[in-house]
Amino acid sequence: MSELAERPDPARIPGAFRLEFFLDHLAVERGASDRTIDAYRRDVGRLLVFLADHGVGEPGAVRPNHLRDFVYLLKDAGLAASSIRRAQSAVRSYFGFLLMEGVLHDDPTERMESPRTGRALPEVLSHAEVAALVEAPNEDSKVYWRDRAILELLYGSGLRVSEAAELPLRSILADEGLILVFGKGGKERLVPMGGAALRALQRYLSEVRPRLDRGRGRGVVFLNQRGGPLSRTSIWSLVKKSAASAGIEKTVSPHTLRHSFATHLLEGGADLAAVQELLGHADISTTQIYTHVDREYLREVHRTFHPRG
Repeated sequence: MSELAERPDPARIPGAFRLEFFLDHLAVERGASDRTIDAYRRDVGRLLVFLADHGVGEPGAVRPNHLRDFVYLLKDAGLAASSIRRAQSAVRSYFGFLLMEGVLHDDPTERMESPRTGRALPEVLSHAEVAALVEAPNEDSKVYWRDRAILELLYGSGLRVSEAAELPLRSILADEGLILVFGKGGKERLVPMGGAALRALQRYLSEVRPRLDRGRGRGVVFLNQRGGPLSRTSIWSLVKKSAASAGIEKTVSPHTLRHSFATHLLEGGADLAAVQELLGHADISTTQIYTHVDREYLREVHRTFHPRG
């Protein structure tokens, strides 16, 4: 499991972060309940594992961009805005404790923004940016076709990061160019892959996955180099690294590709109900947020199709 595990592994948290001292402070100085302490242990522990996994081994090395990336990870994992705000509150309390103890002199949480309760949308990529991103992985890498297939599927089929990470082998209907996706609440939907995604996936399944498979893959499509299922965090990191390699300056996450998938379909004239089905939304009102596309595009549609445009 990733750093979003319900109970982060204490062994993965460097002692320099003083997590246990913070939890003792909550219990002794603030009289927090066991339930509250467990919540802080989980929320702050997730951050500290995230930091350690990204090469940050002590509090003084934490920068605002690390906290921003952590919040993006929580969003991509599908946590509700209220859960993210709770985690951010715990993180602020933790860094406040370190400041009080003199461990830190600057607060990295000062510019940490809480998620809005409304439906703020990620930036959409242009067609050229998508092309650059999916072609960004290093062709000399032993897992090039795995990484290429993941990026192609995130954009070509609009998958959530969790759906890509948990995609079963039995869901690949290659002869039909379809995948059976298990979405939120166990809801199933059939989604076309598109030629580029299908070709990349077939190369991965025939050339790369057999080499990675050590019998520990639990029947999922995408494996890490140890033979286990690839985590959501690894996919998130792949997208971020590929965007950087492609020279894309926008903030890009797996959900950016899903948003771009939906937006490009609607811009191309796709029916809203069809896009709802492809995205796996139970309520079409959720899909309607993707109609908030570029204003110039809307003006162009009006000029082109309205009799008095």
